[in-house]
Amino acid sequence: MEKKDRLVAILGPTATGKSSLGIKLAQRFSGEIISGDSMLVYKGMDIGTAKPSKKELGTVVHHMVDILEPDADFSVAEFKTRAEDLIRDINQRGRLPFLVGGTGLYARALLEDYDFAGTSSSDKLRDDLAKFCEEKGPEALHALLAAKDPETAARLHPNDVKRVTRALETSILGRKISSAVKGGARYDAVVFGLKVERSLLYDRINKRVDRMIEDGLEEEVKDLLERGVTSSCLSMKSLGYRQMAAYLNGEMEYGKMVDEIKQKTRNFAKRQMTWYKKMPYIIWFDADTTEDLTRAEDGMADILVQRWKN
Repeated sequence: MEKKDRLVAILGPTATGKSSLGIKLAQRFSGEIISGDSMLVYKGMDIGTAKPSKKELGTVVHHMVDILEPDADFSVAEFKTRAEDLIRDINQRGRLPFLVGGTGLYARALLEDYDFAGTSSSDKLRDDLAKFCEEKGPEALHALLAAKDPETAARLHPNDVKRVTRALETSILGRKISSAVKGGARYDAVVFGLKVERSLLYDRINKRVDRMIEDGLEEEVKDLLERGVTSSCLSMKSLGYRQMAAYLNGEMEYGKMVDEIKQKTRNFAKRQMTWYKKMPYIIWFDADTTEDLTRAEDGMADILVQRWKN
């Protein structure tokens, strides 16, 4: 039997401390980090993505960070292809890859070996769906997906028009993304999860948004807009950037913008947990306090030592 490449994943909702814990474990196990966050790939989008600092990024090798211009598209299929190459290379060099991030679809597609090679698209169908969205709105487009593929619709936000459209294409053309799984784990993987009590997590999220505002999110988004990164770009549809761009374009009041970022981020964290509940192989650790995170680090380290002690 062919020996599988090793992989450690650290998952969990936003604001649970995954990045710092991933760095500590990577240092302990001669590891390299592969970001599983769909937004960290974009250059110049640092504050609104809570991207690790330059110092943190320099502590251990990070992959899939700052690899694309902010007006570029990036799909789960492209992520999976790039991540597979990285995991193979890191293992061949005798090091241990750590997948760290909160984008549930990305992690699941990699760990459960989703197969996107068979998906196809029709330009005419895409145009029809674009017209439908323009006439009826993104909520109606999402409802159309829910009628055809409720499982995929449940994990996509109505405002994520690009991915909703792609899922509709694959569904209408006879191949649902939710069924595009080869079957069987591709990696010798250990998957950890960090969880925080809901009210505490929501408080952390609110404080994180306040910090982003204080650290210059408005200036960051203003600079992106001035560079020609329009609100129609995939990257600018993400949490924080979408609302700040609306404020800067005079479409939203300041207070409402801040409140909406917090509310939407809390909703996002809730959806992330829904994602993770579909991944029963996750080994969960509490991350409510600093002490919890220390215990989590040691507990994860013990599991990894036992798993690969030979």
